[in-house]
Amino acid sequence: MIELGKIQKLIVVRMTKVGAFLNTEFGRGDDDILLPMNQVPQDIEIEDEIEAFVYKDSEDRMIATTMKPKISIGELAALTVVDNTRIGAFLDWGLDKDLLLPFKEQTYKVEKNVEYLVGLYIDKSSRLCATMDIYKLLSDTSPYKVNERVKGTIYKINEDFGAFVAVDNKYNGLIPNKEFYGEYKAGDSVEVRIKKVREDGKLELSLRKEAYNEIDDDAKKIMDRLMLNGGKLALNDNSLPADIKAELNMSKNAFKRAIGRLYKERKIKITDDGIETI
Repeated sequence: MIELGKIQKLIVVRMTKVGAFLNTEFGRGDDDILLPMNQVPQDIEIEDEIEAFVYKDSEDRMIATTMKPKISIGELAALTVVDNTRIGAFLDWGLDKDLLLPFKEQTYKVEKNVEYLVGLYIDKSSRLCATMDIYKLLSDTSPYKVNERVKGTIYKINEDFGAFVAVDNKYNGLIPNKEFYGEYKAGDSVEVRIKKVREDGKLELSLRKEAYNEIDDDAKKIMDRLMLNGGKLALNDNSLPADIKAELNMSKNAFKRAIGRLYKERKIKITDDGIETI
């Protein structure tokens, strides 16, 4: 059976003035699809095999192309919005006919000339469409181990859980709230550390380095802020995590590790009111 939205090997079953007609078997004839003449390779003959992508033309007819799209069924890709219309956005996916991203499949507002991570699916009318709701399209079987650093795309931010990330645009990951620091929004690319591989295969991620590598960066950030504040900061071991995050954009545990190091190195003193340079 010819599969919509996939690159597949098909057989040339007949040649006409408008192009070559293809099918999965020679002589079937009931559902042959056209490969337009301008894409038919030279010297192609009947019964030759050809690799083609199958989609639908502007009249909703199945058609083949030898052009390689930027995305196929089961894949994710970052595609650029080329137009916004009353039915949704249209994306450049490498073919003559742009790909529709319906309004109902947009998880947030999209803008023209900006890339968005999407998946490809077949809608109820048997048409190929894009979706930004990619959670179910991500794999839970990644090759990664704890403390490896990887890249991904934030595709959703949830106030209760954190930032959902498509690692390598393939694998299911989450930056929990306690590890989610900085100004990020859906669509941003991030470099993260694998903090945990859960039993279900999903990845727990962190924007921070390993604890023993973080201290230098955190200690420097604290010293820089002390210099800007005249050598004093109204933060110490008893400060609320929210106050530390608001002032330094780091967790309380990271703050305590860093000031502990600075204290041992005799660079600061810790008082009831906060910390001060020596």
